[in-house]
Amino acid sequence: MNWTQLGGSILAILLLAGVARMLRLGESKIASAADARRFAEEALAGFEARDAIVGTDGNAALVAGNGTIAVLKRHGAQVAVRRLTPPLRVREAVEGVTVETGERLFGAVTLLGVLPVDVQTLEAPLTLM
Repeated sequence: MNWTQLGGSILAILLLAGVARMLRLGESKIASAADARRFAEEALAGFEARDAIVGTDGNAALVAGNGTIAVLKRHGAQVAVRRLTPPLRVREAVEGVTVETGERLFGAVTLLGVLPVDVQTLEAPLTLM
């Protein structure tokens, strides 16, 4: 291998990385409530999203739907989604709230910048059913 091949290979890798970044491939940030609703509806069969709360960092969200709540969190280049039934097990964290999913592999989900009252407001219509 000579220096020309090495330089060409590095240039090709940087070019492909630039194209992937420009096309936003592999980006799974939950940027808005509309994104959260879309992710939940795509991942859960029969789920009809109504309202959503997104953490300020875009790493997690809660979406209220037809009788259940979808919990979303970033997992690598994808968004992992689980369906929970209210009432949620919520505990206050220093930076926001943590929702316990009860699933060991999925784990707890922390929503930064979200208050416990926001979660209670989201799930209140579902607990009256």
